[in-house]
Amino acid sequence: MMTIQVKNVSRLCHAKPIVTVNGMYPGPTLYVQEGDRVLVNVTNHAKYNISIHWHGLRQLHNGWADGPAYITQCPIKTGNSYVYDFNVTEQRGTLWWHAHIFWLRATVHGAIVIMPKQGTPFPFPQPYQETNIILGEWWNNDIEELVKQGNKLGLPPNASNAHTINGKPGPLFPSYEKHTFAMEVEQGKTYLLRIINAAIDDELFFAIAGHNMTVVEIDAVYTKPFSTNAILIGPGQTTNVLVQATKAPNRYFMAARPFMDAPLPIDNKTATAILQYKGVPTTVLPTLPLLPAPNDTAFALSYNAKLRSLNTPQYPANVPQQVDRHLFYTIGLGKNPCPTCLNGTKVTASLNNISFMMPQIGLLQAYYFNITGVFRTDFPDKPPIPFNYTGAPLTANLVTNLGTRVSKIAFNSTVELVLQDTNLLIVESHPFHLHGYNFFVVGTGIGNFDPKKDLAKFNLVDPPERNTVGVPTGGWTAIRFRADNPGVWFMHCHLELHTSWGLKTAFVVEDGKGPDQTVLPPPKDLPPC
Repeated sequence: MMTIQVKNVSRLCHAKPIVTVNGMYPGPTLYVQEGDRVLVNVTNHAKYNISIHWHGLRQLHNGWADGPAYITQCPIKTGNSYVYDFNVTEQRGTLWWHAHIFWLRATVHGAIVIMPKQGTPFPFPQPYQETNIILGEWWNNDIEELVKQGNKLGLPPNASNAHTINGKPGPLFPSYEKHTFAMEVEQGKTYLLRIINAAIDDELFFAIAGHNMTVVEIDAVYTKPFSTNAILIGPGQTTNVLVQATKAPNRYFMAARPFMDAPLPIDNKTATAILQYKGVPTTVLPTLPLLPAPNDTAFALSYNAKLRSLNTPQYPANVPQQVDRHLFYTIGLGKNPCPTCLNGTKVTASLNNISFMMPQIGLLQAYYFNITGVFRTDFPDKPPIPFNYTGAPLTANLVTNLGTRVSKIAFNSTVELVLQDTNLLIVESHPFHLHGYNFFVVGTGIGNFDPKKDLAKFNLVDPPERNTVGVPTGGWTAIRFRADNPGVWFMHCHLELHTSWGLKTAFVVEDGKGPDQTVLPPPKDLPPC
């Protein structure tokens, strides 16, 4: 059993405390092996309620351990504890955990490393060593207070003060010279980097000066290896890369900065860390990598197009070939009246014109115990009024309905979901995360999805398998999955700002007929509301 304590600790150089786990930022790494049963005792000493999500773990029949507050559990109140009890089944690789209430995941997060079963090698060259690289953001002020101020005014909170690599922004930020992560390597050795994007609101480019990276895994699923000089990684995603230390012994910068190809202000803050060859003096000035331009759409699209499932007999890509349920969700931003807000309106976000309202009791509890009046199962399979999704005027503002409405899915049915961006108010990319499942990204494109021509281009052989996928700016993404995990499963944009505006929903996957096809009973220590 792992014990973690969530508490407020003082910041370095700043008076206001932050919320951390076991006093660490980022928090401790959870090391497990495929097939393990895991128990994590979480005790909350912070002033905020807390819940922890084990991002990417499927939690088979066991949504009680998934973690999103008011979806699968009520939060752990200050002074209370909850034991997350779950099994790691047929998964191996890099995932992560984070707070799943308010904006607390800004500082409450850490890596999950799942090693293969004993005696099972990686399907790529064995690295000499491995290192976790967690990309994040940093605020000098209490992020929750900034969010509250923004909500009162109907505005987004202030942007982060810095981006970080393993909690440190690097020497490019004034007064942060001592806060730099460094990784020592030996000439001729191969290293595995487990890269996690824990940022709140930014897709990020990542590169290492003078070194190519070989991508071998995404979201804890092995991929066909390919070499690249940079990667793109969205919030919630993980990417494993191999790096060969075969360059001239020197000090090289690792760097991360945001990707933003929407007509919005670009956050151009670059976080740096150092790849240090053994024996090179620390006085040597590192060289910077050539990162893609912040708005380099072409690189983003070409990089994602290279991602393919390994699809071998040992690690097959079981892509659903037939579809039982077709879903089409439009992503929209709108303005609703707000008399107390600065401009008399506040921004809302919606799927199929529905902005999701969080309930006051966990949806899984309401579903399991048949508590009525908590949610409705009439979320529409398609938008109520079709329109030119990416060609409508930016001033268009469709009526947005507020509600706790979810989709009911039959057990073991196959689902195809097309997520369509729109240019209502703004056109922007969106990283969507589905809890409880992996899915196959069978297609993506720019503009409006056209079933007549786009279906023919779907990759149904070796598409990338993920738990979090980006919907491109002004475009669409299609995913497929088999609904073989009963329970209530959250789906939301992993840009925290958009989630807080209502860009989220949930699936109620019905029980099957067999004893291993039903939701497990709730644990006795499940936090009360």
